This record gives sequence, C-alpha cells and structure tokens, in this order.
Amino acid sequence: MTNWLLIGIIVLVVLVIIGIYNVLVRLNNRVKNAWSQIDVQLKKRYDLVPNLVETVKGYAKHESELFLKVTTARSEAYKSSKISDKIGNNNKFSALVGQMLAVAENYPNLKADQHFLKMQEDLNGIESKIAYARQFYNDVVEQFNTKTQLFPNNLFVKLFGFEKYVFFEAKKEERENVKVKF
Repeated sequence: MTNWLLIGIIVLVVLVIIGIYNVLVRLNNRVKNAWSQIDVQLKKRYDLVPNLVETVKGYAKHESELFLKVTTARSEAYKSSKISDKIGNNNKFSALVGQMLAVAENYPNLKADQHFLKMQEDLNGIESKIAYARQFYNDVVEQFNTKTQLFPNNLFVKLFGFEKYVFFEAKKEERENVKVKF
C-alpha cells in the first residue's frame, strides 16, 4: 500500500512539472510570436523609410545631417539582435523619422507631392500596426513574466532555462508633454 502511495505521489509530481513546463513553453512561444509580429512591421518600415528619405532629400538638400542620422539609426535598428537592443534602437529610429517628417512640413511642394503623401500614409499605417503589435507583445510578456514568478513555477524556471522578457517601453522623452508654440 505504501509503495502505491509513493508511486502515486511521484507520478503526481511529474505530471505537475510537465504541466508547468508545457505552460511556460506555450507562453514563451507566444512571446516569440508577438515579437516576430513587431519585427515584420519594423521590416516594412525599414524598407519604406529609405524611399521616404530620398523623396524628402530632393526638397530639403540642406538637411543632410538629419538624413545621415536617420540612415544610421535604421541600420542600427535593423542589425540589432537582442530584443532589448532592438527596442532601444527602434525608439531612436522612430524619433528621427518623426524629426524628418517635421522637416518635411517646412516644404509646401513636398507636402503636395503625391508620392510623398502615399509613403507618409503607408508609414502611418505601419506605425499603427507597430503600436498594436507592441501592445500585444507587452500583454504576452506580462503573462509570461507573471507565470514565471508564481509559485511553484518559479522553482523550475531556471531549471528549464527560461528567462524574463523585457517590455517594449517608451523612452522618457517620449512620455513628456509635447510643447506647442504659436
């Protein structure tokens, strides 16, 4: 009788460990999938921005330093491999693209250019999709990180080789109020 009880307890413990592992794998894969959705949209943006830069360059020739910064930031963001680096580099890239679009506002002929307007519309659509993908990513990261911190899961996280994910967060300057001058 004692042997059967001991075997039953061992089987129960093994089943609990298998359950914990399977839940963590499922959530880990959802985080990776959510990140790849962001990556897809970022790739679209990376492909569109050089065309946008070339169009704006034609009108704003004296803004070459900004164009160089945008191109460099695009390259750094695209080449990033770690999620935390990619997040930081993409925040920098986004800010520079915003600066470039603000420069474009100073050129009425550029603002009326149909090619520029179409690219700007495409960029706005991509930015909306990126924002949604970031939100979804953060939701899944929150689920995964919470699950890895809960008892008894936290006892097995390191054993199974899982690590905490970082959230996609806005930089400090992106959280500040926009200053509007008339």
